[in-house]
Amino acid sequence: MMRPKPAVAGKLAAAAAVLILAWQLPAFAKSKGAADRASRNENHSEIDSEHIFGFTEGSDIGDAGEKEAEVEPFGRFGKRRGAYAATLTALTLKYTPIENFRVAPVISFASHNISNVPSLDDRDQFKFDGVGGELRYRLLDREHAPVGMTLSASTNRNSVDETTGLPVEQYGIEFAALLDRNLIPDRLFGALNLFYEPEWTRSRTTGERERSSTIGIGAALSVQAAASVFVAAEARYLRKYEGIGLNTLLGEALFVGPSMYLKLPKQWFFSVAWNVQVAGHAVGEGGPLDLTNFEWHLVRLRAGLNF
Repeated sequence: MMRPKPAVAGKLAAAAAVLILAWQLPAFAKSKGAADRASRNENHSEIDSEHIFGFTEGSDIGDAGEKEAEVEPFGRFGKRRGAYAATLTALTLKYTPIENFRVAPVISFASHNISNVPSLDDRDQFKFDGVGGELRYRLLDREHAPVGMTLSASTNRNSVDETTGLPVEQYGIEFAALLDRNLIPDRLFGALNLFYEPEWTRSRTTGERERSSTIGIGAALSVQAAASVFVAAEARYLRKYEGIGLNTLLGEALFVGPSMYLKLPKQWFFSVAWNVQVAGHAVGEGGPLDLTNFEWHLVRLRAGLNF
């Protein structure tokens, strides 16, 4: 198996060291009185950590009976040559029927604008992509444990290849562990995500079948900069493989970037996150980045309503 380049490994080690040091910051500040504690707890209960980190996600899933409608455009931009833009817009309804367990059906639409990209056909299209669903179970509540932890499993059936835009029959499932912690009460939050995503794909034009998988780790810090405003910075390291059992490494990429989350009136919220690939390598290709298996820039918008 190919090892990450020294530059990438060095950056990962530095990021891990920073995260570990931050994780050890005191979780609770000394209280000055009962009134201060009550005020702090009330504010803490209003903070939903799920979307305050960007692409990395927190462990919160809402209280029992809570519902959330969400629209999420996710854009991927930039190959080594030519013009490349692909988006996936997901419409999600999240419902927490019982404490610590959430279900979420999803429908999605895909667009591709491709011009003069080697090995890809020129394309300008917007199509219905597919349906899916997500289950989340919160093992540890960050308000009552040193760290919050939620396990997530999401499945999807897609009809458009995410890279080429060609018609396919594709099935995928993502398993993820989402951890977070309040490092400084109601001010600084940290999150760590681990995920594994196998995919099965059959081309509708050629009948060719492929199996692939992606694994990754993400870490982020988010600070409450003002009332209802969070800004964050994150780093994510991804590896793409041929085969669902991590058989053959195809490429790796390191992404970093900022994000912002706004809690709006009447239970609305909005967030925007941007990641840029700063290091990577595609097996068998030259160049400092992997722009074959991944893109150069990633942008995610979220707008939702809790009710």
